[in-house]
Amino acid sequence: MSDLTKLSLSEAVSGLRNKQFSSREITQAHLDAMEQARSLNAYLTETPDKALKMADASDAKIAKGEGGALEGAPIGIKDLFCVDGVKTCAGSKILGDFTPPYESTVTAKLWDDGAVMLGKLNMDEFAMGSSNENSAFGNVISPWQRKGSNTAMVPGGSSGGSASAVAADLCLAATGTDTGGSIRQPAAFTGLVGIKPTYGRCSRYGIVAFASSLDQAGPITKTVEDAALMLASMSGFDEKDSTSLQRDVPDFVSACTKSLKGMRIGIPKEYRMDGMPEEIEKLWQQGIAWLRDAGCEIVDVSLPHTKYALPAYYIVAPAEASSNLARYDGMRYGVRVDGDDLNSTYERTRAQGFGEEVRRRIMIGTYVLSAGFYDAYYIRAQKVRARIAEDFRDAWEKCDALLTPTTPSAAFGIGEVSDDPVQMYLNDVFTVTANLAGLPGISIPAALDHQGLPLGLQVIGKALDEETCFAVGGALERAAGFTAKAKKWW
Repeated sequence: MSDLTKLSLSEAVSGLRNKQFSSREITQAHLDAMEQARSLNAYLTETPDKALKMADASDAKIAKGEGGALEGAPIGIKDLFCVDGVKTCAGSKILGDFTPPYESTVTAKLWDDGAVMLGKLNMDEFAMGSSNENSAFGNVISPWQRKGSNTAMVPGGSSGGSASAVAADLCLAATGTDTGGSIRQPAAFTGLVGIKPTYGRCSRYGIVAFASSLDQAGPITKTVEDAALMLASMSGFDEKDSTSLQRDVPDFVSACTKSLKGMRIGIPKEYRMDGMPEEIEKLWQQGIAWLRDAGCEIVDVSLPHTKYALPAYYIVAPAEASSNLARYDGMRYGVRVDGDDLNSTYERTRAQGFGEEVRRRIMIGTYVLSAGFYDAYYIRAQKVRARIAEDFRDAWEKCDALLTPTTPSAAFGIGEVSDDPVQMYLNDVFTVTANLAGLPGISIPAALDHQGLPLGLQVIGKALDEETCFAVGGALERAAGFTAKAKKWW
């Protein structure tokens, strides 16, 4: 029954509930697929024994007519989420063989709802990257390829292992985190759905921190309904996280089929960039037409501070990273490289433990927080961030959600952009604004480009209005009818 891996999450949950197959069967099918796809390097740690044990427990519950919303469904976990007793290294060497004795709140909620863990997924080191070329454990390869080419393609980042695994049917769904686009961009690159919820909707407890005021957990899935199902399990107030919002979790799944009649969709003029590929503009226009056909009113809006979003992000995020990553010093856990004295031990440990991109961002962050530059850079970036949030508040007076492209291009080949950090950072140009303003954003696969690679459309909603994101996303999904899959070559 190898076709079990091709099911969507909601199809699998329904099949399990109706006893069409067992959790052990669908879990084993995924474990077999993982074994055959190790060349994609999507998983850092496979947990087959744990998976089968969890599957058997789910089968016992289902037999009694019990079980949660995800009972028996095998999923993958980004290696930024701490799982009790399972090695967690955040794609970095500096954590060594760190095995947390505690569970992240998001994964605890997923296990409570009956999900089965297949393993920990590869990622850019400490979630810093847009291509998954920054992992200390090697590139993740996308299952997608250009027409007539066998060039290895990036799956996007930082949740590249999550995107590659879901796209290659190595798990039904996966967790990701999004600091500047790290769920939505890889989802767009691999023909998947990815949602970054409102900041505070999902607890950050037990997630290795990159930039604490921007990081937010969310799912990468095959369909909009699957994303709603996953997010409902992942969300909820957590007293262990001071930024967690004390709000009830809405019925996200029902929102996916809600009518859009009378809804106003804003089109921000600042998202039309010089040199943007014609295919992206064409897809955007197609998306506008689909939503108009669904009964939406299309309105032009302006987000005047958009052009400052990327520079502001690349000051705020590294500043918070330099502070968060100061704890990795070789003293308490992880790698330790002894030096002649305390300072040289710190220096050697951090120089050998951190990769190039992480070192680059720590240096930028330390610089902008240093005396003499704090006001010139960090404080100014925070002021810009406030203006960006204000732009969105003004836009919401005219519209209910925004429609934009997710990325400025389709996926690129491994090594094609990595020598140019600025070009790499531009991958996040359409996604970072939602992080800076703490808003929900969802990416929907909508078309293939001339090379046969996926392109995505993004919906940005008001704070705590993921339901509108799911409603508009569901309408786009139905209109696009995107069913393309990567042809199996691995």
